[in-house]
Amino acid sequence: MHSVRRRSALRNDGSITHLHHNIVSDIINILPDNVANQIAAGEVVDRPASAVKELLENAIDAGATSIQLILRDAGRTLIQVIDNGCGMSDSDARLCFERHATSKIHAADDLFAIRTMGFRGEALASIAAVAQVELRTRQLNNELGTCVLIEGCEVKSQEPCSCNAGTSIAVKNLFFNIPARRNFLKKDSVELSHIDDIFRRVAIVNNHVAFTLHHNGKLLYDLRAGNKAQRIAAIFGSGTSERLYPISESTELVSVEGYVGKPEHVRKTRNEQYIFVNNRFIKHLALSTAVEKAYAELIPERTYPSYFLFIQVDPSRIDVNIHPTKTEVRFVDEHALFAILRAATKKAIGQFSLATEIEFNPSTDIDFSPAPSEYTPQEPHITFNPDYNPFHTTSESRSGGALRSSGTSFGSTTGSRMRPSSSWEEAYAAAKSEDLTFGFSDDDADAEEQPAISTPASPLSYKNTYIISTLKSGLLVIHQQRAHERILFEEFMDRRRANADSPVGAQQLLFPVTCTFSPSDGELMNELLGEIRSMGFAIDGVNATTYVVTATPPNVQDGNLQSLFEQLLADYKGAMMQKFGDRDTAICQSMARQMAIKAGTPLQPEEMQSIIGQLFACQVPNLAPNGKKTMIILNELDLEEKFR
Repeated sequence: MHSVRRRSALRNDGSITHLHHNIVSDIINILPDNVANQIAAGEVVDRPASAVKELLENAIDAGATSIQLILRDAGRTLIQVIDNGCGMSDSDARLCFERHATSKIHAADDLFAIRTMGFRGEALASIAAVAQVELRTRQLNNELGTCVLIEGCEVKSQEPCSCNAGTSIAVKNLFFNIPARRNFLKKDSVELSHIDDIFRRVAIVNNHVAFTLHHNGKLLYDLRAGNKAQRIAAIFGSGTSERLYPISESTELVSVEGYVGKPEHVRKTRNEQYIFVNNRFIKHLALSTAVEKAYAELIPERTYPSYFLFIQVDPSRIDVNIHPTKTEVRFVDEHALFAILRAATKKAIGQFSLATEIEFNPSTDIDFSPAPSEYTPQEPHITFNPDYNPFHTTSESRSGGALRSSGTSFGSTTGSRMRPSSSWEEAYAAAKSEDLTFGFSDDDADAEEQPAISTPASPLSYKNTYIISTLKSGLLVIHQQRAHERILFEEFMDRRRANADSPVGAQQLLFPVTCTFSPSDGELMNELLGEIRSMGFAIDGVNATTYVVTATPPNVQDGNLQSLFEQLLADYKGAMMQKFGDRDTAICQSMARQMAIKAGTPLQPEEMQSIIGQLFACQVPNLAPNGKKTMIILNELDLEEKFR
């Protein structure tokens, strides 16, 4: 039985009271290293992409000029990074797996002068805590290297080995000892897309290093050393350089270099937005907003410019140690950086967009030499036929054809009731005698003051967004875009349930459209080809990253195909990140949203009537796929209430 200790305490009113506390045994323990490392791994290594990031950054810090990344099963089975860096000694090869073991920090002040990537010394210890790790490393001047085998923080062996100069580290069976965390990993295509994103971040800024990426024996990237423009083009496609403007600005506070996208080449996703500060990729809302503010009134809403910005700041004016992944930073002069970045972006857009429109080398072939003194100017003469009458033709068919191609719409009477005539007077008389309507009448001036009257057979459009029709019980108001989304969504879902992969209702393109993707997105496109074809696209892969579209569904503009598929991939990845994400639903929702008739698009009465009929044939006609209302009904009571 625990002893009881008597203690006095001063109450708020100044009197003394006695408190009794049971004295219990000590409850604070020091965690074992393997448990502490697994907890740290939860912050540092939450998926294969996290381990890839740490290993690539270590290779960069080792001074490597060539790095190979080898993956199997999107990193679940194997993540191997091979570099030709400085290598490690025997003792360093063992110490690097200890917590807080680092070669970059010796005092607290060093945290404010960091120019390397990894510096906290938790990466390898955290990875070794949740995987089977094999490290082979050799320094250039040594004949033999060392091989270290670690499994779940336990060192199995360390012995000399023959290996190339540099370091090769293989991470096998990630999360083998934490099955619960392994079960939370997503599909290989989703995990590979995360690795691809990390790989691009590291490769873009380290353009002096050659990179290769293999996945399941397939080469996805083969990047040679070069300048930044060459590296960006190698990753995102050769056409990327034509869509970018260079940006360069240097002040005492900050130096900005890089590229910003042309306003006419905006995207529907933020996949091509990269900001690097002191060669480190960061996410910073203020800096991203500064760039996008520079595009105000230049790009449509809900579109995003591309940019690749390389910013250099005094390390003492920035704190990079506020987040475990080191992608979030704090600036001392954030407001000044915002203003400089926005101004530099505006300057690049204005300077280079104007330069492309101006001809700086005009032709000098025109002779401006003075005329001789004895030269007498002659009055110009024009010859013409004074008897020519353009309304007199020798062919009746020519006259009729001119009328039909004049651009005036006559509805159902065009071409069938209009007779060819030999003069405009006869054409006018014929039209008047047959009661043809030319779009206006003598009563139009008086009709402006009269309210419009609609019938159920002739729905009205308000602001080219809402379809208004009448019902027995009142008025029906339909949101045309949401209604069309519901119609397309259910149509696509029905075809997916029927496993129909052949394109239906596709319209052939005059010129095939080529779409280019990153290697990981290219694999994902190949995985989704069946679904894409079932929605009316005729699409085939040329290689792992290039696809050619030869036919599309109606209402799809061929100029938007690249952005349409990129948005589809982004929506699909986002849906698969959710615990209960449904593949078919995600794809059909994305395609329906992008292919639907947009609000503000003028529709003919027949088109509006068709939307109404198709909407009420849907299983859930009152809601769009995103859960928002497609229609409202104003009954007689609602209308009476409005007029009280």
